[in-house]
Amino acid sequence: MRTCPFVTVDVFTDRRFGGNPLAVFPDATGLSDAEMQALAAEFNLSETTFVLPPADFAHTARVRIFNRTAEMPFAGHPNVGTAFVLAQQGRGRDGVLLFEEIAGLVRISVERDSTGVVRGATIAAPQPLSLGPTLPPAIVAPCAGLRTADILTTTHQPVQASVGNPFVIAEVSPPALGRAAPDLAAFRDALARNPALNDRYALYLYARDPQGTTIRARMFAPLAGTWEDPATGSAATPLAALLLSFTQDERGRFEIHQGIEMGRPSVLRTTAERTPEGIRATVAGNCVEVLRGEALL
Repeated sequence: MRTCPFVTVDVFTDRRFGGNPLAVFPDATGLSDAEMQALAAEFNLSETTFVLPPADFAHTARVRIFNRTAEMPFAGHPNVGTAFVLAQQGRGRDGVLLFEEIAGLVRISVERDSTGVVRGATIAAPQPLSLGPTLPPAIVAPCAGLRTADILTTTHQPVQASVGNPFVIAEVSPPALGRAAPDLAAFRDALARNPALNDRYALYLYARDPQGTTIRARMFAPLAGTWEDPATGSAATPLAALLLSFTQDERGRFEIHQGIEMGRPSVLRTTAERTPEGIRATVAGNCVEVLRGEALL
């Protein structure tokens, strides 16, 4: 029987049992694709990461990210949490880690407190903002158990946006955000009626404060096994980039609160900036270690 050590961390929080839980396998050498997927399903978390030697040894690691049912090209809290774990082990150069992932190279800056203890990380999304299809509010609203009028379209229609991992992003009123609940049949119907989504439909709802810099958000991806996610960095980053795209500003900064309705409050600090390649985004947050153990294979 083989064993493979793992660590779990809560991401985008400074206290245990808040934020988004993540399982990290710091040395996944020798694990097959099927074993990685089986372990991710066994943990039953939104994502599990597996760290492998990089193809280019100028980089820190190759990181593979699995949700309950499939491998993902990029995700936010898995990168923040994995960087936190590897930085605690002394990995990285000058506080920077470079992860090879399907979506591209992800750069992570380690965050430490005044005593040098690792507290979290900032990740730069691997791709500039790209937009996919728009969806009618009448299609999106039932997926979250809402009325069509609850979807706000003054700034934008519900639209698929990505900086490495696509989400349908829709603005809603604050009361509607609080009462949203995913409807699996509506998700299936919406995906079937919109082939341009390329078989991926995760819905990210947000509501802004009057100043527009503090945001409440919720994310539903029941078709991938995540009924609701307490913190979604790979959705927060395209949201920040999308909001900047509707302004004339060179950069923007937003604080996103998620997971409140789940009892797992999370804080995601995002930035977006115009660059020659397009609008780029980052997301930052704290982490707390929770469990250590070994998987038996």
